[in-house]
Amino acid sequence: MLSKKSQYAFKALTYLSEKFNEGPVLISEIAAKKKIPIKFLESILLELKKADILDSKKGKGGGYFLKQRPEKVKVATVIRLINGPIAMLPCVSLYFYERCKNCNEKHCGLHDMMIEVRDATLGIVENRTLKDLLV
Repeated sequence: MLSKKSQYAFKALTYLSEKFNEGPVLISEIAAKKKIPIKFLESILLELKKADILDSKKGKGGGYFLKQRPEKVKVATVIRLINGPIAMLPCVSLYFYERCKNCNEKHCGLHDMMIEVRDATLGIVENRTLKDLLV
C-alpha cells in the first residue's frame, strides 16, 4: 500500500509536471493547490531534490521544479524512494531483499505467488512515468 507520504509526493510531482515549462513553483502554491500540509511537503520535496528528481531556485521567482521532463521520471523510482520496496514481502524484493524468519523460500507457496505479484506490479510501474499520471 502506498503511504500518505508517497501519495503526497505523487500529488506534488504531478503538479510540477503540469507546470514543467513554466519555471519554479513555490512550496506554498503546491501545498495550497494539492492540499498538502506545508511542513510535510517541505520534507518530501527536499528528499526528492536529494534524489536528483527535483531542483530548486532560491530568491525571487524561486521554488521547486523537475530536473527532467515528466516522461523521464519513472513511477517505480518515486515509489522506491519515498515508500520503499515495491514487493509485498521482503524475501521477494529486488532492491530491499531480506530473508523471512522461519521460512523456507524453496518450499513456500506465498513466496512464489508474491514473486508473480511483484513482477506484475513492476511491469506496470517500471513502464509508467509522471507524464502518465497527468489527467
